[in-house]
Amino acid sequence: MAHHPTPTDRSDEAAYEIRISGMLGSRWAGWFDGLTVRDGGDGTTVITGLVADQAALFGLLQRVHGLGLPLISVARIDPGTNPRS
Repeated sequence: MAHHPTPTDRSDEAAYEIRISGMLGSRWAGWFDGLTVRDGGDGTTVITGLVADQAALFGLLQRVHGLGLPLISVARIDPGTNPRS
């Protein structure tokens, strides 16, 4: 019999990397709920960190949209590895 996770035995928290076109300084980290905001080195900004659930991820993407900067990518990453630069 297959086991189906219930809200009490799983966490929706996951690490994500969001890459946008344009430059934002690290001072924007507070605006992005404390996620790491860094220069991607190629004219992009990379926002990384743990996100509580899909609703929180959607909220972050709405903030990116509100900045008017093009979204390049959104990737779920292993929280135990260094994000790519």
